[in-house]
Amino acid sequence: MDTQSLHSKASQDTLTSLIQLDPTPIESPLEERPSVNTDKDLPPLPEAALEDSDSKSRSPTRTATGTSGVGLSGTGHGSIYYLTRIQRYSSYAFSLFASLHLATTSIIPLAARSVPASESYLLLAREIYQTSLSEPLLVGLPILAHVGSGIALRFVRRAQNIRRYGRQHNVQPSKLTIRNLGVSAGWPTTSFIAISGYGFTAILAAHIFLNRGLPLIVEGDSANIGLAYVAHGFARHPWTSWVSYTGLLGLGCGHMVWGWAKWFGLAQGAGWKLERVTGITAVDKATQKRRRRALLAINAVALAATGVWAAGGLGVVAVGGETLGWVGKLYDGLFAKIPVFA
Repeated sequence: MDTQSLHSKASQDTLTSLIQLDPTPIESPLEERPSVNTDKDLPPLPEAALEDSDSKSRSPTRTATGTSGVGLSGTGHGSIYYLTRIQRYSSYAFSLFASLHLATTSIIPLAARSVPASESYLLLAREIYQTSLSEPLLVGLPILAHVGSGIALRFVRRAQNIRRYGRQHNVQPSKLTIRNLGVSAGWPTTSFIAISGYGFTAILAAHIFLNRGLPLIVEGDSANIGLAYVAHGFARHPWTSWVSYTGLLGLGCGHMVWGWAKWFGLAQGAGWKLERVTGITAVDKATQKRRRRALLAINAVALAATGVWAAGGLGVVAVGGETLGWVGKLYDGLFAKIPVFA
């Protein structure tokens, strides 16, 4: 037997050729790839991995977990891991508030078929989510944490893309969409969940200001603000109210349903087209059918949620009519403070 084969070493030339590949950025968002764990940071560059292995061999007492990207030692997790969990768990708290709000602004009015008869239930629910303790915990902090962590995730992933692939990436004009406009600058592609989230955030902020912030600024409290206030706005300013509330319900329900589908691992396998073609007709057809079925199912749930909320919110509250007397004048004074309604 050849003794040289027993003591052979891996070729360093081969290793160098392997680690000097020139990868290109992916064209579809990580959120849509079921095989990719988006909770983890990208693995270290080959050069960093070699340096890390050398330092470990020189320092045998060093722990295996090391130090994370956010400066937390002993955890073994990077910033993407923590930001993803902040984004996820903050949505749980807001979903609790959204469920209560759905019941009091849509389901109960739909059952009672009257705005005045539904007001008492809204006031009762406010004792749960509009106290000095519960309002920040269920509404304010979850929204800030969810939106802030989502924006931070994009910056972190952009930094990793630039570190790995460089700053410039060419995107073919035929493949240029709103989702990959920033790819050439290192930004990750934008999913439809994120796009709807940005739109929902803008309309939700306006909704909160109009129903909570403005009364606090002008009147000192929001005790007189309820379903009648919304109905009065529809009666006095129909076009603005219908457009804004339709966008609020459509973007909000779509974003929340698709977000929960993502948490359950369903959104990653939904789509109209195949991500990868295997070349095996039977396999490709079965995969495409499964992806389309998941896409239609999630959209059906989002449409149903929007319909339920709109049935009571737009079908009952929106047609409740204007409020008369001094309360109606108070509402008119509040709306007059907003240029859109003036």
